[in-house]
Amino acid sequence: MKTVAILSALVTSASAFAQPTVSRPSTALNVDLANGAMSFDRVCREWRCKYTGDKSDSKSLEAISNVLDEYLPQIKAVSDDIKVNRLVCGSCLDFKLMMTVPLDDFGPWEEKGFAPEEEFLAKIKAIDGVSQVETQTITNMEI
Repeated sequence: MKTVAILSALVTSASAFAQPTVSRPSTALNVDLANGAMSFDRVCREWRCKYTGDKSDSKSLEAISNVLDEYLPQIKAVSDDIKVNRLVCGSCLDFKLMMTVPLDDFGPWEEKGFAPEEEFLAKIKAIDGVSQVETQTITNMEI
């Protein structure tokens, strides 16, 4: 009886030193990559372009910012779990908008043409000094 009590106490106290289980967000739609070495459950749609001028006083970058301000509420309405990131590179003159949504929400957004993508891109294409307007779909997992 004494042995059982000692073993029980040892097992209970030893579990306090066990490595914690790390879990990643899961969904019914995890997709494997690289022979199962990676998976994803979030997809990013990127809108990007080049602007002109110095980043501190660029008129084209300012105009892009104004268009973004106009469309940001529509973009954020795409998914309750959307992550929107704006990237600006002052040396290579890149503007990028990355919108990452759960895989569950990506298909319905894609079916709607990634709205408001068409309108947003048309507006920034019309800005003097904006060029190389492109889009890309890519996985984007926080690890």
